[in-house]
Amino acid sequence: MGKDIKTKIVISAVNFTSGGPLSVLLDCLKALKGYRFVNQFEITVLVHKRILVTDFLDDFKVLEFPLIKSSWIKRLDFEYRKSKVLSETINPKIWISLHDMTPNVTAEMQYVYCHNPAPFYTVSAKEISLDFKFFLFNQFYKYLYSINIKKNRFVIVQQEWLRAQFEKNYNVNTIVAYPNLEEVSEVYQQKEILKKDTFVFFFPSFPRVFKNFEVILEAAALLEKYRHDFKVIITLDGKENKYSKMLYSKYSKCSTIHFIGKLNRDEVFANYNNADCLIFPSKLETWGLPISEFKPFNKPILLADLPYAHETIGSYDKVSFFDPDDANSLSVLMDKLIDRTMSFGGNSIGTPEDPFFVNWDGLVSFLLENK
Repeated sequence: MGKDIKTKIVISAVNFTSGGPLSVLLDCLKALKGYRFVNQFEITVLVHKRILVTDFLDDFKVLEFPLIKSSWIKRLDFEYRKSKVLSETINPKIWISLHDMTPNVTAEMQYVYCHNPAPFYTVSAKEISLDFKFFLFNQFYKYLYSINIKKNRFVIVQQEWLRAQFEKNYNVNTIVAYPNLEEVSEVYQQKEILKKDTFVFFFPSFPRVFKNFEVILEAAALLEKYRHDFKVIITLDGKENKYSKMLYSKYSKCSTIHFIGKLNRDEVFANYNNADCLIFPSKLETWGLPISEFKPFNKPILLADLPYAHETIGSYDKVSFFDPDDANSLSVLMDKLIDRTMSFGGNSIGTPEDPFFVNWDGLVSFLLENK
């Protein structure tokens, strides 16, 4: 009879509804489903809505908590009170929280997956004036991360630079686990380079202050003073928030800058196809997904000279880095690219120290077999 008793595991992801965070949950569940000893475990998944994990309803017990995202009070109540009750009811050996906060639970082993790098970013006075909510979020998360964090066997992060920050600030054990990256379909990749008179730079992102759109726009404005054979395409229209309104007001008169607004995935990849170069100037990223998406196109990439960008691009020849606060240096690189006189710096990185995993399959095996 004892041989039939299964080890209980809880996967908590009640705060995920879309985008990258939801992909993390789905990648985790896919890896669990394919784990060679999965039949030895009884797995309960806590989600916002069951419909988000339709493909796994027959594999795991799924509990939904649709009201958790409606307010921070309900989120905190869930993490620090309701999770405790759930853990005492389910009695899991392993509790894995996929959304940053370390809950108050009773479990032999706890792990937390931390996505948000905001606590390790210094917000400038200008950024505070443009997005005070982000500043409050930045300060709040520094505190939230610290609560119960020592209860975790490991804190899981996506990059080496985040590992260093967590170990320095919180003195915890960490795992670096790269996200599962979707292969770019050949449908998206053009078969031949089309000759055109205008060199196209592209930056797809939602206008948050740390995304640093202004360094691209200022570089374009500087370049436009003496040439017009290029265009910069950015995915905002000036209506999204105070930051985008400021950018549009300041730079919309530049004929080389095209404010095209939000794009769906197919539209983003159509622009990857058409672009001659990706510029990614963000000052804060857990990963920087457009970098990984654009890399298979084997075209020039200009990146902010920051640790996340070096780690995301990995080994690549057609990349050069620029000071994210220096529009002049970026404009020089753009100028050379347009003239086809660029000498790329390239990039290569080493493998992070163990424990390190390139995907969720290896990570799941480690978490479930780590005694």
